[in-house]
Amino acid sequence: MARGRRHTPEQILQLLQQIEAEVARGSETPRACYLAGICESTYYRWCKEFGNMNVNQANRLNALKKENQKLKRLIA
Repeated sequence: MARGRRHTPEQILQLLQQIEAEVARGSETPRACYLAGICESTYYRWCKEFGNMNVNQANRLNALKKENQKLKRLIA
């Protein structure tokens, strides 16, 4: 089964802003997520992970995760 497409941190933050704007206009969260093309659970998971970040912070987080994976592989 395909895992779906991967989003960059910039795309994730853009989608989160788009959904928040849609909710501010009076739309419900599930509907706003549907319009953005993601499921509601993905939205809440991204909010928890990328909540109040800017693009630079999100990129740094992604780089640290990759570095941590490499270090774990070296130790294993």
